[in-house]
Amino acid sequence: QVQLVESGGGLVQAGGSLRVACTAAGRTFSTYDLGWFRQAPGKERELVANVGSSGSTNYADSVKGRFTISRDVAKGTVYLQMNNVKPEDTAVYYCNAVSYSYRSYWGQGTQVTVSS
Repeated sequence: QVQLVESGGGLVQAGGSLRVACTAAGRTFSTYDLGWFRQAPGKERELVANVGSSGSTNYADSVKGRFTISRDVAKGTVYLQMNNVKPEDTAVYYCNAVSYSYRSYWGQGTQVTVSS
């Protein structure tokens, strides 16, 4: 069982920056594909960004050029650096890890609120 713990959410003004992190207890994530999803009130959960075990990255069009996903294998942590945030980025952000056998794990979520 993989337990994912997110941290770093909070309140930020529009145009500001925030970084959220996700750590797996007792694991390094080296063979996992990792991603960040978000869910705003009344909306479906959507992919924000992901990073494969090879290091390749993919971003939603809405965050390209503003957000950066990265992973620290040694620390077993994946980060999402959010720059130039907008009110529409307000959501609960969830970390996701998918193993080589396609088992999917989710964190509990961290709230990000962007004030205008």
